[in-house]
Amino acid sequence: MFTQIYSIQTVEEALECVRAGVDYIGVASGTGAGLPAEISLEQGRAVFDAARGRIGLVALTVADGPDPIYEMARALDPDVVHLCGNNYAADPAFCADIRRVCPGILVEQAISVTGPEAVDKAEYFASFCDTLILDSSDPNISGIGASGIVNDWDVCAKIVKRVKCRVILAGGLGPDNVAEAIAAVRPWGVDSMTRTNRALPDGSVRKDAEKVRAFVRAAREAALKWGL
Repeated sequence: MFTQIYSIQTVEEALECVRAGVDYIGVASGTGAGLPAEISLEQGRAVFDAARGRIGLVALTVADGPDPIYEMARALDPDVVHLCGNNYAADPAFCADIRRVCPGILVEQAISVTGPEAVDKAEYFASFCDTLILDSSDPNISGIGASGIVNDWDVCAKIVKRVKCRVILAGGLGPDNVAEAIAAVRPWGVDSMTRTNRALPDGSVRKDAEKVRAFVRAAREAALKWGL
Protein backbone atom coordinates (compact mmCIF):
# COMPACT_ATOMS: atom_id res chain seq x y z
CA MET A 1 0.00 0.00 0.00
CA PHE A 2 1.45 3.30 -1.17
CA THR A 3 1.66 5.95 1.57
CA GLN A 4 1.97 9.71 1.07
CA ILE A 5 2.52 12.31 3.81
CA TYR A 6 1.84 16.07 3.48
CA SER A 7 2.89 18.84 4.20
CA ILE A 8 6.57 18.55 4.95
CA GLN A 9 8.28 21.75 6.09
CA THR A 10 11.78 20.76 7.20
CA VAL A 11 14.62 18.45 6.23
CA GLU A 12 14.25 16.57 9.51
CA GLU A 13 10.57 15.92 8.85
CA ALA A 14 11.46 14.55 5.43
CA LEU A 15 14.10 12.25 6.90
CA GLU A 16 11.67 11.05 9.60
CA CYS A 17 9.31 10.03 6.79
CA VAL A 18 12.14 8.17 5.07
CA ARG A 19 12.87 6.30 8.29
CA ALA A 20 9.16 5.53 8.75
CA GLY A 21 8.98 3.87 5.34
CA VAL A 22 6.74 6.49 3.71
CA ASP A 23 6.67 6.18 -0.08
CA TYR A 24 6.15 9.84 -1.05
CA ILE A 25 6.26 13.19 0.73
CA GLY A 26 4.54 16.35 -0.43
CA VAL A 27 5.27 20.03 0.04
CA ALA A 28 3.19 23.15 -0.52
CA SER A 29 5.96 25.42 -1.72
CA GLY A 30 6.01 28.91 -3.18
CA THR A 31 2.29 29.07 -3.93
CA GLY A 32 1.72 32.46 -2.31
CA ALA A 33 -1.76 31.31 -1.32
CA GLY A 34 -1.19 31.11 2.43
CA LEU A 35 -1.76 27.36 2.50
CA PRO A 36 -1.38 25.44 5.75
CA ALA A 37 2.30 24.54 6.30
CA GLU A 38 3.36 26.38 3.12
CA ILE A 39 7.10 26.97 2.69
CA SER A 40 9.23 28.94 0.25
CA LEU A 41 10.63 27.49 -2.95
CA GLU A 42 14.09 27.65 -1.38
CA GLN A 43 12.91 25.65 1.63
CA GLY A 44 11.09 23.23 -0.63
CA ARG A 45 14.20 22.59 -2.68
CA ALA A 46 16.25 21.99 0.48
CA VAL A 47 13.69 19.46 1.72
CA PHE A 48 13.61 17.66 -1.62
CA ASP A 49 17.37 17.62 -2.09
CA ALA A 50 17.87 16.09 1.36
CA ALA A 51 15.49 13.21 0.60
CA ARG A 52 15.94 12.81 -3.15
CA GLY A 53 16.58 9.23 -4.22
CA ARG A 54 15.27 7.81 -0.94
CA ILE A 55 11.61 8.78 -1.17
CA GLY A 56 9.23 10.10 -3.82
CA LEU A 57 8.77 13.88 -4.02
CA VAL A 58 5.46 15.63 -4.70
CA ALA A 59 5.03 19.36 -5.31
CA LEU A 60 1.55 20.72 -4.64
CA THR A 61 0.09 23.70 -6.48
CA VAL A 62 -3.10 25.75 -6.34
CA ALA A 63 -2.00 28.00 -9.21
CA ASP A 64 -4.62 29.55 -11.49
CA GLY A 65 -2.67 28.79 -14.66
CA PRO A 66 0.15 26.66 -16.03
CA ASP A 67 3.09 29.10 -16.03
CA PRO A 68 3.56 29.23 -12.23
CA ILE A 69 3.40 25.43 -12.19
CA TYR A 70 6.19 25.14 -14.75
CA GLU A 71 8.26 27.61 -12.70
CA MET A 72 7.68 25.61 -9.51
CA ALA A 73 8.54 22.34 -11.25
CA ARG A 74 11.80 23.75 -12.57
CA ALA A 75 12.70 25.07 -9.11
CA LEU A 76 11.87 21.94 -7.13
CA ASP A 77 12.44 19.13 -9.66
CA PRO A 78 9.73 16.89 -8.14
CA ASP A 79 8.76 13.39 -9.16
CA VAL A 80 5.09 14.35 -9.14
CA VAL A 81 3.17 17.61 -9.57
CA HIS A 82 -0.14 17.67 -7.66
CA LEU A 83 -2.78 20.06 -9.01
CA CYS A 84 -5.43 20.97 -6.46
CA GLY A 85 -6.48 24.52 -7.29
CA ASN A 86 -10.07 25.67 -7.45
CA ASN A 87 -9.66 27.54 -10.72
CA TYR A 88 -7.20 25.49 -12.77
CA ALA A 89 -6.91 21.75 -13.35
CA ALA A 90 -4.90 19.46 -15.56
CA ASP A 91 -5.88 18.92 -19.17
CA PRO A 92 -4.20 16.93 -21.94
CA ALA A 93 -2.24 19.97 -23.19
CA PHE A 94 -0.89 20.74 -19.72
CA CYS A 95 0.14 17.11 -19.20
CA ALA A 96 2.04 17.09 -22.47
CA ASP A 97 3.73 20.42 -21.72
CA ILE A 98 4.79 19.64 -18.14
CA ARG A 99 6.29 16.37 -19.31
CA ARG A 100 8.38 18.31 -21.83
CA VAL A 101 9.44 20.82 -19.14
CA CYS A 102 10.31 18.04 -16.66
CA PRO A 103 10.85 14.71 -18.44
CA GLY A 104 9.58 11.80 -16.40
CA ILE A 105 7.33 13.86 -14.12
CA LEU A 106 3.94 12.42 -13.15
CA VAL A 107 0.71 14.42 -12.98
CA GLU A 108 -1.56 13.97 -9.97
CA GLN A 109 -4.99 15.65 -10.11
CA ALA A 110 -7.06 16.27 -6.99
CA ILE A 111 -10.76 15.43 -7.12
CA SER A 112 -13.05 17.06 -4.57
CA VAL A 113 -15.45 14.32 -3.49
CA THR A 114 -18.54 16.48 -3.12
CA GLY A 115 -21.03 13.82 -4.18
CA PRO A 116 -21.83 11.27 -6.89
CA GLU A 117 -20.82 13.77 -9.60
CA ALA A 118 -17.21 13.20 -8.55
CA VAL A 119 -17.28 9.80 -10.27
CA ASP A 120 -17.73 11.24 -13.77
CA LYS A 121 -15.18 13.97 -13.04
CA ALA A 122 -12.64 11.38 -11.91
CA GLU A 123 -13.21 9.29 -15.01
CA TYR A 124 -12.49 12.31 -17.20
CA PHE A 125 -9.19 13.18 -15.49
CA ALA A 126 -8.14 9.53 -15.35
CA SER A 127 -8.02 9.49 -19.15
CA PHE A 128 -4.86 11.65 -19.21
CA CYS A 129 -3.47 12.01 -15.66
CA ASP A 130 -1.16 9.49 -14.00
CA THR A 131 -2.78 9.59 -10.58
CA LEU A 132 -5.97 10.87 -8.95
CA ILE A 133 -6.09 11.95 -5.32
CA LEU A 134 -9.57 11.92 -3.80
CA ASP A 135 -9.84 14.70 -1.25
CA SER A 136 -12.24 17.01 0.54
CA SER A 137 -12.58 20.78 0.53
CA ASP A 138 -12.93 23.56 3.09
CA PRO A 139 -14.18 26.94 1.83
CA ASN A 140 -11.74 28.65 4.20
CA ILE A 141 -8.69 26.96 2.59
CA SER A 142 -7.50 27.60 -0.95
CA GLY A 143 -7.80 24.60 -3.23
CA ILE A 144 -8.82 21.00 -2.70
CA GLY A 145 -7.49 19.34 0.45
CA ALA A 146 -5.89 20.23 3.81
CA SER A 147 -9.36 20.25 5.38
CA GLY A 148 -9.14 17.23 7.67
CA ILE A 149 -12.65 16.29 6.52
CA VAL A 150 -13.34 12.61 5.82
CA ASN A 151 -14.67 11.83 2.34
CA ASP A 152 -17.70 9.82 1.29
CA TRP A 153 -15.95 6.45 1.00
CA ASP A 154 -18.82 4.91 -0.96
CA VAL A 155 -18.26 7.46 -3.74
CA CYS A 156 -14.50 6.94 -3.53
CA ALA A 157 -14.93 3.17 -3.89
CA LYS A 158 -17.01 3.70 -7.03
CA ILE A 159 -14.22 5.84 -8.48
CA VAL A 160 -11.60 3.18 -7.74
CA LYS A 161 -13.70 0.58 -9.54
CA ARG A 162 -14.43 2.85 -12.52
CA VAL A 163 -11.02 4.29 -13.43
CA LYS A 164 -7.87 2.60 -14.70
CA CYS A 165 -5.23 4.97 -13.29
CA ARG A 166 -3.80 4.94 -9.76
CA VAL A 167 -6.05 6.38 -7.05
CA ILE A 168 -4.88 7.82 -3.73
CA LEU A 169 -7.44 8.27 -0.96
CA ALA A 170 -7.03 11.42 1.14
CA GLY A 171 -9.33 13.47 3.33
CA GLY A 172 -9.04 13.27 7.11
CA LEU A 173 -7.03 10.05 7.24
CA GLY A 174 -4.84 9.19 10.20
CA PRO A 175 -3.58 6.18 12.15
CA ASP A 176 -7.00 5.69 13.74
CA ASN A 177 -9.10 5.37 10.56
CA VAL A 178 -6.81 4.49 7.65
CA ALA A 179 -7.39 0.75 7.98
CA GLU A 180 -11.17 1.24 7.86
CA ALA A 181 -10.76 3.53 4.84
CA ILE A 182 -8.67 0.97 2.98
CA ALA A 183 -11.21 -1.76 3.68
CA ALA A 184 -14.03 0.43 2.34
CA VAL A 185 -12.33 1.95 -0.72
CA ARG A 186 -9.48 -0.41 -1.72
CA PRO A 187 -7.33 2.42 -3.15
CA TRP A 188 -3.86 2.15 -4.63
CA GLY A 189 -2.56 4.51 -1.94
CA VAL A 190 -3.46 6.62 1.09
CA ASP A 191 -2.49 10.16 2.05
CA SER A 192 -2.36 11.99 5.36
CA MET A 193 -1.76 15.59 6.35
CA THR A 194 -3.81 16.99 9.21
CA ARG A 195 -4.05 13.84 11.31
CA THR A 196 -0.32 13.21 11.28
CA ASN A 197 0.43 16.74 12.52
CA ARG A 198 1.14 18.06 16.00
CA ALA A 199 0.25 21.59 17.06
CA LEU A 200 2.92 23.98 18.32
CA PRO A 201 2.32 26.70 20.93
CA ASP A 202 2.42 29.44 18.28
CA GLY A 203 -0.45 27.86 16.38
CA SER A 204 1.68 26.35 13.61
CA VAL A 205 2.04 22.62 12.99
CA ARG A 206 4.80 20.10 12.41
CA LYS A 207 4.70 16.43 11.51
CA ASP A 208 4.36 14.02 14.41
CA ALA A 209 6.89 11.27 13.74
CA GLU A 210 5.06 8.68 15.86
CA LYS A 211 1.74 9.37 14.11
CA VAL A 212 3.47 9.02 10.75
CA ARG A 213 4.96 5.66 11.75
CA ALA A 214 1.58 4.50 13.09
CA PHE A 215 -0.14 5.59 9.87
CA VAL A 216 2.29 3.60 7.73
CA ARG A 217 1.97 0.51 9.95
CA ALA A 218 -1.82 0.62 9.94
CA ALA A 219 -1.98 1.13 6.17
CA ARG A 220 0.34 -1.76 5.42
CA GLU A 221 -1.35 -4.12 7.86
CA ALA A 222 -4.73 -3.33 6.28
CA ALA A 223 -3.34 -3.79 2.78
CA LEU A 224 -1.94 -7.19 3.76
CA LYS A 225 -5.27 -8.19 5.27
CA TRP A 226 -7.17 -7.30 2.11
CA GLY A 227 -4.58 -8.55 -0.35
CA LEU A 228 -3.79 -5.11 -1.75
